[in-house]
Amino acid sequence: MSTEAIAKRLVAMCRHGRFEEAQHELYAPDALSIEPSNMANGPLGNVSGLDAILEKGKRFQASVAETHSVEVSEPLVAGNWFSVVMTLDVTMKEYGRVTMREVCVYHVKDDKIVQEQFFYDAG
Repeated sequence: MSTEAIAKRLVAMCRHGRFEEAQHELYAPDALSIEPSNMANGPLGNVSGLDAILEKGKRFQASVAETHSVEVSEPLVAGNWFSVVMTLDVTMKEYGRVTMREVCVYHVKDDKIVQEQFFYDAG
């Protein structure tokens, strides 16, 4: 599968809230997930391996009381890399309703996502 095909598949699945299914289907077993440097050591920090990425996603979902909307831009593809802008409107159990906007950058190798990296302002 080409990088563009993987990007479009990920976008389609995320737009329907199928994040975990997308990770099972599209991610390499040894994929990396990287947060901004000021968040790297937090509860949703940097992790390595699909199992750890899935667990990170479960921790995030457990902190969400309600998801109001998920928006994902069309992917921008450059070689083996692609990026999207993701916007989540959610009510967090601890903080109330927030809108989260981030740039998500993905690296594809051997038909699988081997790295995801997120860029956002926290706090």
